Amino acid sequence: MSDDHVAITNLVFAYAERIDAGDFDGVAELLAHADVSGEGGGAPVRGVDAVLAMYERSTRRYDDDGTPKTKHLTTNLVVEVDSVAGRATCRSYFTVLQAVPGELALQPIIAGRYHDEFERHADAWRFSKRHMIPDLVGELGHHLLFDLS
Repeated sequence: MSDDHVAITNLVFAYAERIDAGDFDGVAELLAHADVSGEGGGAPVRGVDAVLAMYERSTRRYDDDGTPKTKHLTTNLVVEVDSVAGRATCRSYFTVLQAVPGELALQPIIAGRYHDEFERHADAWRFSKRHMIPDLVGELGHHLLFDLS
C-alpha cells in the first residue's frame, strides 16, 4: 500500500475517531475544505463554521461524557489515487453502533456508504468532498437531533 493510500485511509478513520469522541471541532477541521452532504439532504455545507454547526444541530452528545455514545465502523475501503493530479477517491461502508446505558441496548443504528474525494494540498491530503448515503436505518432517536426519514 502506498503512502498516499495510507494517508487517505487514515483520514477516513480519523473522522470515525473524532465523531465518536464528540470532537465536533475536530470533525469540522477535518472536513473544513470539503463539500459535506447527505443523500436527500439538500445543498452541501462547506467550511469549519458550517460543518461544525451542522454536527452540533444534528448529532446528540451526552452530558456525562460529551460523546454521542457511538462507534463508527468504517470498512470495505476502495481507495483510488491519481498521484500526479493530486486527487483521490474512496468508497467505503459505515456501520454505527450505539449504546446508551439505561436507555438503549448496544445495537447497530444505521449503515450505509461514504463517497469521499480528496486533494493534495501543501504535500498533505485533505477531504474535498464527503457524501453520506444511508442504506439501512434503525433506531436513531438517541443519536440524531432530527428525524432522518
